Amino acid sequence: MRGAKSAKWVAGAIVVALSATACNGGGDGKSSSGSGKPEGYVSVDVGEPQNPLYPTDTNETLGHNVITALYSPLVNFDDKGKIRNVAAESITTEDSKTWTIKLKAGWTFHNGEKVTAQSYVDAWNWGANIKNNQKNGLWFNDIKGYTDVHPEKGDPKSDKMSGLVAKDELTLSVELEHAVPYFQYKLGYVPFMPQPKAFFQDPKGFGQKPVGQGPYKFEKWDHKKLIQVAAFDGYKGEDKPKNKGIQFKQYSTVEAAYQDLVSGNLDMIRQIGPKDLPKYKADLGDRAIDQPYAAVQSLVPAFYSEPFKNVDPKVIQGLSKAIDRETITKTVLHGTRSPATSFTAPGVEGNQSDLGVDIFKFDPQKAKELIKEGGGVPGNKIWIQFNGDGGHKEWVTAVCENIRQNTGVECLADPKPDFQADLDLRDQNKVKAMYRGGWVADYPLNVNFMRELYRSGAEANSGRFSDKNIDELFDKGDNAKTLEESVKLYQEAEKAMAQKMPAIPLWNYRINGGHSKNVTNVKADYRGDYVLTDVTPK
Repeated sequence: MRGAKSAKWVAGAIVVALSATACNGGGDGKSSSGSGKPEGYVSVDVGEPQNPLYPTDTNETLGHNVITALYSPLVNFDDKGKIRNVAAESITTEDSKTWTIKLKAGWTFHNGEKVTAQSYVDAWNWGANIKNNQKNGLWFNDIKGYTDVHPEKGDPKSDKMSGLVAKDELTLSVELEHAVPYFQYKLGYVPFMPQPKAFFQDPKGFGQKPVGQGPYKFEKWDHKKLIQVAAFDGYKGEDKPKNKGIQFKQYSTVEAAYQDLVSGNLDMIRQIGPKDLPKYKADLGDRAIDQPYAAVQSLVPAFYSEPFKNVDPKVIQGLSKAIDRETITKTVLHGTRSPATSFTAPGVEGNQSDLGVDIFKFDPQKAKELIKEGGGVPGNKIWIQFNGDGGHKEWVTAVCENIRQNTGVECLADPKPDFQADLDLRDQNKVKAMYRGGWVADYPLNVNFMRELYRSGAEANSGRFSDKNIDELFDKGDNAKTLEESVKLYQEAEKAMAQKMPAIPLWNYRINGGHSKNVTNVKADYRGDYVLTDVTPK
């Protein structure tokens, strides 16, 4: 969720944008010339994950890229965002409240243990348990008995959700508290992965050496440098790797990663920094990648901070209208973005291009009027927090200059050394005023750009926005009888959000990346993630 699959929070400004064995996937362990990686492996720039590699504690893009290599979901989505089964043989329901999940037979974890329905039951119960303090714990709140394992206060009454039952070795029954028409879509997100018995024996150690059932198995994690995984010979999914393994390489800046790409020491880059954007297509030719994907860049107020505590939404609307999205996307971002006109991304079901308001239209005079009507910004100063390793400095500087010139409100860039430090400060409620929010779809519905971000208490609601009326509108969408009705009700909720302003959407993402001459078959999915199993070394 974070970074954008996660949805997830997206790390970069121009981003595409988740077993402990010593095997190397069948290779001979020799390194290819100058690359520092075993022959047959491919490399991609991915920074240090925020947390240990638990599916239930990963909601940012960096950890998500690794998790989705090590684990396979019950379902995923094709390049157009349509749902398809992966580890699930079938998922059925008659009332959207009780769901039956039948697993494909013959799957094993990387340590040889058989994957069963109980592997899912145990993993989901552990992830939901409040004692384990997992960021994605709230994703299980639809399941009957969730409040018994995750109460608002105090210790859990049980370590098991009553609605979750392994009917037999390959059949999982899930009873929800109420009908959720889009529940099947949620099953494509990382919290719903299974875990082997070894996980529960030593969760802390497991987070450093995870054992999944996906296309790749864990090899090593050299913190702040790289994570390496090898193709799993026993993988039962249809997306078998066409390479022998992956190195997730970490860089201090996007510019350094680009230089390694050009020199042939990196195979794929997920983001081109602003300094290299004007020339990357000329440098890479047909190896350059430029396409839209389901993600939105926003500015998110920290509603506990001094500038935004008890703020009138008119103030945030005014700040929004002070930003010249059209000019910034054309100049600073070199045409790699399109100005946002809603809280959701184009390409997801239920996206609306018109919310019936003009809060996205650049209008300096109206911006001043709205801020004055709303009582102004306490101290007349705001800060925009961002991760300094993601190529954001240039556009944050431009946005602050817009706000300063067009409203008189002082605006300062507040860079943090890396994405992990940025996320940690959000989690600790230490954002001075606003933070850069980049969200990529966890699943291709408008729901994911609202419920997971702006519902009271949602795990990715790092601005701590809370509004009873908005929550009630989300509840109506969750209780709809059909998927179509749910999507429509969330569209109504989005229009109400434009009056409350939990965030300021800025622009919609495009993937601006590329690959070296050393690999072929590099393509991105609807979320902007490279389909790593397809990447083929030359």
